[in-house]
Amino acid sequence: MLHDREIRIRLSNIQIAVSQAAQALSAERHLTGELRETIQKLDRRSDDISEMLASEDYANVPQLVDDMEVLGARARRVCASERMQVTPEMKAVVNHMHRELMEFKQHLH
Repeated sequence: MLHDREIRIRLSNIQIAVSQAAQALSAERHLTGELRETIQKLDRRSDDISEMLASEDYANVPQLVDDMEVLGARARRVCASERMQVTPEMKAVVNHMHRELMEFKQHLH
């Protein structure tokens, strides 16, 4: 079981990674559709992290991380698809975000 301190650090790292993906997305004006929608969903779920950190109630962390990891995997698949024209920077931030989510998920289970 992870200690509260480690949970807070990992949740903060996820928030930063999601924020970086959202910033990269806003710089990519031509992107629409699935990638934009998925990152926006992740950004909204990141707000749930803020609430958890403020309340120090970590009971729902595993479910939240599972949900976010599924969205992160979806964003990663979209970035990797041949039909999608994304910059290397966008791919890098999405991959980093997904890696943060996967690693935390593995530590939780």
